[in-house]
Amino acid sequence: MGKLKIVINNKTKDSITRTIRMSGDTYDKITAIAEKKGISFNNVINQLIEYGLDNLAE
Repeated sequence: MGKLKIVINNKTKDSITRTIRMSGDTYDKITAIAEKKGISFNNVINQLIEYGLDNLAE
């Protein structure tokens, strides 16, 4: 499996609002990625989820 590359222009046309819980450490890591790349926290979350789903073992 290749490494995930966070891209800047990855906007979705439709969205659904959900609430999730995560550890403080995970939140901090995702926030750091978003700040480094200059994109929203939500954009990083969506890319991480898509990558995970695309690379999910059957």
